[in-house]
Amino acid sequence: MAIAMISNPDPIPWMVLGTSSGAGKSLMAAAICRILLRQGEQPLPFKGQNMSNNAWVDNNGGEMAYSQALQAWAAGIEPTCEMNPILLKPKGDCTSEVIHLGRSVGIAKARTYYKKWFNPGWVAIQKGLKELNNKYEGGRLILEGAGSPVEINLKHRDLTNLKLAKFLGARCLLVADIERGGVFAQLIGTLSLMNKEERELIKGILINRFRGDSSLFDDGRLWLEEKTGIPVIGVMPWIQEIFPPEDSLDLLERKAKKSKAEIQIAVIKLPSLSNFSDLDPLEAEPTVQLQWVEPGDLLGQIDAVILPGSKQTLSDLDKLNKSGLSRQIKSYAKEGGNIFGICGGMQMMGRSLDDPHGIENKEVKTSSLFSGLNLLPIQTVFLSNKSVKKRAVIAKWPESISIEGFELHHGSSQVIQASDDIVPLIKNEPNLGWVVKQNNQARIVGTYLHGIFDNGRWRRLWLNQIRKQKGLNELPLNVHNHSERKESLINLLADIFQAHVDLTPFIQS
Repeated sequence: MAIAMISNPDPIPWMVLGTSSGAGKSLMAAAICRILLRQGEQPLPFKGQNMSNNAWVDNNGGEMAYSQALQAWAAGIEPTCEMNPILLKPKGDCTSEVIHLGRSVGIAKARTYYKKWFNPGWVAIQKGLKELNNKYEGGRLILEGAGSPVEINLKHRDLTNLKLAKFLGARCLLVADIERGGVFAQLIGTLSLMNKEERELIKGILINRFRGDSSLFDDGRLWLEEKTGIPVIGVMPWIQEIFPPEDSLDLLERKAKKSKAEIQIAVIKLPSLSNFSDLDPLEAEPTVQLQWVEPGDLLGQIDAVILPGSKQTLSDLDKLNKSGLSRQIKSYAKEGGNIFGICGGMQMMGRSLDDPHGIENKEVKTSSLFSGLNLLPIQTVFLSNKSVKKRAVIAKWPESISIEGFELHHGSSQVIQASDDIVPLIKNEPNLGWVVKQNNQARIVGTYLHGIFDNGRWRRLWLNQIRKQKGLNELPLNVHNHSERKESLINLLADIFQAHVDLTPFIQS
């Protein structure tokens, strides 16, 4: 459904709220950003506070949530940490690392977070808004809320939902996920917990993730409009399997099997999994089936194992050991299996991990030295400073090729015992990654470079190593980087949104 061009020198901000976490706010905000961009506006994505270990690094070395980076790409602009001024990265035990405007500023406990961090957080949000508006004068803010906007125990301390909506006078869209059931109770309950001023901000309702013929919901639409006095502007169909998950919980819903899959890759679903968007390019490969394996599961019949990033490397390594999954991984490696580690996953693959400052483990009383999986002859020492930066480098393996990605880690890793069997993965960057060769075949690979699989030719070169071992034909190497696939997915998302949602009453309210 087309929307009219909007010519407003000072556009009113829009906000996408949800009746719960996981309602689909992030993707709906991304769709709106792309639609407004198509209509000649400059949308400006913004989420005051996000809790996520799925991070992105902007060009200035600032950390931000990946979902706001995706919205920035949808808006046709470069992601910047001002779009997500507060990022909370869970560390376990009810603590989180606090990132303000891209920089780590401390560790917060859930019990005292709002007492200690509310005022500094509100300052960071206002600064982010000011910098974003100054950079893109005349742009329209597309705000994303967090969780539910009416959690009674948190509402008076909420930094990023209705407080921000009232502060900016935003027009709000309320999204409800019908897939999880109880959509009428979700909506009526949410609206009933708002006061009159807050409720008046809600200009439209959107039903998300509807399976089947949406006309079957026509009676429900009419009932909601009569009961609430708010227009139901659309019913979005189920598109979960087309687009990347918004958080690690959604990974469990990825159960579809690919009919053309020829390679089975086990991805270890670490309890403190981070930067799982690293795996999106592999998920998009039609001949690759990812199998998420949790501690306690069996590896099964696979062609490769990936150990992804972790926010709590030592804790996750301990869980792998206690569950017996680490023994399975080591046995698989001994049999000549392919194992790839990224960041924390690579650190686990080393011979030892040293945490002298308690960066990873605050409870260390005697020794700070921990044993790794001993798949890579490296030692990692966790340092107080964090490496956060975009990288453009030259890979030495499988061939000399330019690749891009980013670093986001505590810890420095070095080879303990040099040999002809271990070679640096990256040219002129001996500590950014390694390849271990067995019988002249590279089977064990680890790197600090997040986003390495985004590089299309490099990804196919790695996959072809595995395919050769299985006697399969090699995949073509003339493929685009994953960023171009993301662009096509964003356009598809916007097309689906426009076909099922009418923003006209939302605009005219």
